[in-house]
Amino acid sequence: MSIHLPRQIVNQILSHVQAHEDREVCGLIAARDGLPYRCHTIHNIADQPAVRFVMDPAEQIAALRKMREAGEELFAIYHSHPDTPARPSKTDLQEAGYPEALYLIVSLSTQGVLEMRGYTIRDGQVTETALEL
Repeated sequence: MSIHLPRQIVNQILSHVQAHEDREVCGLIAARDGLPYRCHTIHNIADQPAVRFVMDPAEQIAALRKMREAGEELFAIYHSHPDTPARPSKTDLQEAGYPEALYLIVSLSTQGVLEMRGYTIRDGQVTETALEL
């Protein structure tokens, strides 16, 4: 099974990542009728944003409320890895709190080529999901 991400959402995520190459960025993707529909960028408030992300709680709650009010649901959580591959880190696995969501990771460590991969993380088990970009 593969997941199609609309070009508009992919471009918004990649633009967000490229604008902050030295730090992890993060955000949420809303779905309408099960299909990715809208991207919500969220500020990373981690003490060490170069190596981890912590979503701004107020922004995260506001984005989830906006989704609910619009009849949308959480589809994916994205973040970037400035210097490591697009695979979940130990911290990513420990902090994965939305088993129904797809986790998208964008890596900048591929010699100028952006790499985006998708994963489901349930009960500590990681399964890669093919993406159609």
